[in-house]
Amino acid sequence: MQFQGRSDRKRTGGRRRPVRDKRKSDLGSEPTEPQVGEPTLKTIDAHGGTQKVRAIRTNVASVADGDTVEEAAIENVVENAANPNYARRNIVTKGAIVDTDVGQARVTSRPGQDGQVNAVLVD
Repeated sequence: MQFQGRSDRKRTGGRRRPVRDKRKSDLGSEPTEPQVGEPTLKTIDAHGGTQKVRAIRTNVASVADGDTVEEAAIENVVENAANPNYARRNIVTKGAIVDTDVGQARVTSRPGQDGQVNAVLVD
């Protein structure tokens, strides 16, 4: 876990006295980097007592082509504008271009946040 609250030190290096103790709401986490592979989901507790389902691995996408939506198998990541290294590592994020059995599609959902891959066919 990562602490996302105020630092104990000033920019000058001087000590800053804490105003309050650390809270659970101050915690963050490492980014989820969903890869292409056998579907693996992880449930985490989110703010307000709700739960998030994060995709750790996935190989299925709901691909939209106009009015029709069909389920397609993801073969690999062709391009990822977020980070060129993600394409080499087959990491699926929003905006990534993936190769499916229907054709190339751009991911419109956030698999690391909602656990599913929605995509739109690219001409």
